Amino acid sequence: MQKEIQQNYVQWTTSPAFDEATRAELRAIADDENELFERFRCNLDFGTGGLRGIMGAGTNRMNRYTVGKATLGLANRLSHSGKDNCKVAIAFDTRLHSAEFAGVSADVLSAKGIEVYLFDRPVPTPVLSFAVRYLRCDAGIVLTASHNPKIYNGYKVYDETGCQLNIEDAEDLISYVNAIVDWESIPREGDPKKIHTVGSKVLDAFVEAVLKQSRIRDAAVKANLRIVYTPLHGSGLLPVTAALEADGFTNVTVVREQAVQDGNFPTVKSPNPEEHAALNMGLTLAKAIGADIVLGTDPDSDRVGIGVRCRDGEYRLLTGNQVGAMLVDFVLANTDLSVCGCKTPTIVKTVVTGELGADAARAHGADVVDVLTGFKFIGDRMNRYEAGKENRAYIMGYEESYGYLIGEHARDKDAVVSVMLICEMAAACKAEGKTLEDRLEELYKEHGFYLDTLDSKTYEGAAGMEKIASLMHDLRIHAQTELPEKANLVDFEQGVADLPRSNVLKFVFADGSWAAVRPSGTEPKIKFYYSVKAESRAAAQERLERIRSVMERNT
Repeated sequence: MQKEIQQNYVQWTTSPAFDEATRAELRAIADDENELFERFRCNLDFGTGGLRGIMGAGTNRMNRYTVGKATLGLANRLSHSGKDNCKVAIAFDTRLHSAEFAGVSADVLSAKGIEVYLFDRPVPTPVLSFAVRYLRCDAGIVLTASHNPKIYNGYKVYDETGCQLNIEDAEDLISYVNAIVDWESIPREGDPKKIHTVGSKVLDAFVEAVLKQSRIRDAAVKANLRIVYTPLHGSGLLPVTAALEADGFTNVTVVREQAVQDGNFPTVKSPNPEEHAALNMGLTLAKAIGADIVLGTDPDSDRVGIGVRCRDGEYRLLTGNQVGAMLVDFVLANTDLSVCGCKTPTIVKTVVTGELGADAARAHGADVVDVLTGFKFIGDRMNRYEAGKENRAYIMGYEESYGYLIGEHARDKDAVVSVMLICEMAAACKAEGKTLEDRLEELYKEHGFYLDTLDSKTYEGAAGMEKIASLMHDLRIHAQTELPEKANLVDFEQGVADLPRSNVLKFVFADGSWAAVRPSGTEPKIKFYYSVKAESRAAAQERLERIRSVMERNT
């Protein structure tokens, strides 16, 4: 291994395939064995969703060369697909180097004779998904690391439906990427005649598609809601505010300091709306102006976190499970399901998403389908329903990690449509003299109290990967017998129903409560999920602690 690392280092510091800035960056760390090991111990993994990693020089980093290699693999795959005049849409968010990496991707594809539709500004990931369908492209690329810290970037690939590649297609693409061994074979200059600029027309069409999902028509109800919104220095500002304004929300205040598009994310430690700290500035502004709701979207605007004003005047942050459950209830309550005809109205959620939303869906006469973690699996179900492979009508899909999609305009989670409908939901509650917290408590009374919790443990580098593998192995062998309640172990790596195999363990208790664990597919983390049901919050918390003590004992 050490010899291979040294060979790669020498190649990257001497080959004309790499620019002087890259060579200089690597020469500056020549004596740091640990850093060299991490940068060159492997190729940055092109997983089933694409690339994601720390930015910097080296084979195990996000840079113009690893991006170029991935794009050349995609170009070669498209060239061998038998399709003529292939087209690819490319988008990027506000992260450092996202625009540069998008340009590299456009150059590689165009040099290989592929027509490229490159956005001229940062846009949300769901806009890329929409654009692939709208422009009738054969594939799509978006440069983003979603909600990761600023040192990360990523590269996701979409198929002709606007959905992230399914496992089979991703593995086929990976084979093309891995077949590239000569860095000098990656084109450095594109064909300008093959690169077409995508401007406001597609973005406007996207917002129009979002507005079709509106459920509340009363303008006065919407105008009465006081909203604070922050894009957290990301790409959501224009489409989110445009959708809110067009939908009739006239009282929207943007956190000015966080409206600046800046990949350094200077006002937050991490631009993750799942974390309380990311919404602190929004909450401070909301308190100052007496807003009813605070919403924050991540850099690529596919996730949204919210805080709501409660009856005591304080603000409470709601979890992805809670918001998802309320959205399911709100959307179904305001949808004429007769338009589904003989098809079964269906809500799609992931196997680690809580059960309150599922209970609410069934109460409204809809069915619920569980899929693996990752919105591509929800998008795949949408494609199956659209193609008539199952007699189902898609209504909404969601996951506990603050991602929701109402409507079929995209095949990935969409914070733009989610913000609009969350605001409609809050406005409808306010018109009835309620808060969103009041509505949540009503759902608990109707379906039982659910405590849904996520714990994450971070383990960096090669040693971290080994630690996570060891924890998963130990839980497979011992957890079932050590849990304080009898549980049925569902090991998704062994195959469950028609789902692809996946390294996920789920311990299901007699009343439907469960605990689950999985390594993250995008970060060096192992994640523990809990959905615990009880008669009260206190009882649920006590039950959770008993289960958690076993699940996380060796972390």
